[in-house]
Amino acid sequence: CGVITSKTVLLLLSLAFWAAAAGLTYVGAYVINTYRSYDSFLQDKYALLPAVIILAIAVVMFIIGLIGWCSTFRESRLGLGLFLAIILIIFIAEVSAFVLGFVYREKVKADVQVTMRSVFEKYDGKSEESTIMDYLQEQLHCCGVKNYSDWTTTQWFNATGNNSVPLSCCMQEMNCTGRLDQPQELYTRGCADELESGLQSVISYAMLVILGFAIVKFFGMLSVCVLTCRREDSGYQPLYSG
Repeated sequence: CGVITSKTVLLLLSLAFWAAAAGLTYVGAYVINTYRSYDSFLQDKYALLPAVIILAIAVVMFIIGLIGWCSTFRESRLGLGLFLAIILIIFIAEVSAFVLGFVYREKVKADVQVTMRSVFEKYDGKSEESTIMDYLQEQLHCCGVKNYSDWTTTQWFNATGNNSVPLSCCMQEMNCTGRLDQPQELYTRGCADELESGLQSVISYAMLVILGFAIVKFFGMLSVCVLTCRREDSGYQPLYSG
């Protein structure tokens, strides 16, 4: 019963490797794409390390699934040993990615606050960084770092002298001039909190996916051990002579 159960688990795990390759690729690409959208606000490029690890794992998923499938059917001790070693390496990598994700999830807040303030102060309405700032405010429905009043301290605000914020702060583009004497037409929430919340949510989602696959790998390693030990016990049969 233990052998049949272990074989079933390993075959399902092999199939899961092929499915996981697609899933992990999606998660890793989604995290990287999200960070690239806001890379001007992030100084620490190592924050992408968890996503890179996920993609590296996904690259070898199909091959690993094939090894597990063939080894389980043939009950090859060499193949099962290789499968166990591979699962163990991936398990360690996933745990490392989970820990790194937890560390950088807390670091995002301080990183965003510093870099966003720097980009915010350089706003001139024409540069690439200004375009990114406008895009951020439009997509996240926010205005300023903490709130729309932050614009009053910028050089751009003093240079224009029209007592208004960028049009990207407007809740509706029609009939909105961005003037501060019409605050009901402006987004009231700051972009720092919105960006922090979005990035932390992405990291949290990736961490949950990694944790789920790590648990599956643990049961896979247990099944390999059961199947290998069972084969060792049944390797020799007693001989009876009349």
